[in-house]
Amino acid sequence: MDVLGLSVPAVLTAQNTREVREVFPVYSECLRQQIECLLEDITPDAMKTGMLYSKSTVAVVVDAVCEYGLANLVVDPVSVSTTGTSLVEDGMLDKLKQDLFPQATVITPNIYEASLLSSMMVESPTDMQEAARALLDMGPKAVVITGGHLEGLITDVFYDGTEARLFTDEKLEGSFHGTGCAFSAAVAALLAGGSTPLEASAGAHKFVNKAITCADKPGGGMHMLGF
Repeated sequence: MDVLGLSVPAVLTAQNTREVREVFPVYSECLRQQIECLLEDITPDAMKTGMLYSKSTVAVVVDAVCEYGLANLVVDPVSVSTTGTSLVEDGMLDKLKQDLFPQATVITPNIYEASLLSSMMVESPTDMQEAARALLDMGPKAVVITGGHLEGLITDVFYDGTEARLFTDEKLEGSFHGTGCAFSAAVAALLAGGSTPLEASAGAHKFVNKAITCADKPGGGMHMLGF
């Protein structure tokens, strides 16, 4: 993917391959100035969000998206780590649904996040399709629910109100760190290159599964993706 990434840390973490030990949110004014500094110099062709943690952080991002007219927004509603640590403050997900989802081109929750956001139990591809419909009603142009945590095949479900697609692959043994973040980043990169949301989601599915096959285990916990 021939893209240049610009980063704005919203949260710092103390983590390794075994656990997320602590979360340190960046205060709002610091976040705002990081975003403004970059956008005064470069207009991105796409943007993705990851762990935002707080309602105030969401508000800063929404303000920037609206003020600068940012296109191709991918929202990865990170809320729980693979090891089960909560990554959001109370009320943040409601703020995300109310204010940021309507600005999004694509949202990319995993099955746990989709369950929290839709208030549904998401445990199968059929559940994923139902949750995707519910999440689309919250305002994004398209929804992709990633199902790497399901038993059996890896299944990602895409829905944009017109087309519903399932992307599947064989599941490899092991636990892999960063699959959701890599997926949403790949969607954003492909949107920046001119792909449609459906094309970008299909390409991201292939990209992440290739990274899983090249994964390594440098520590005592999860595998790290190979790029």
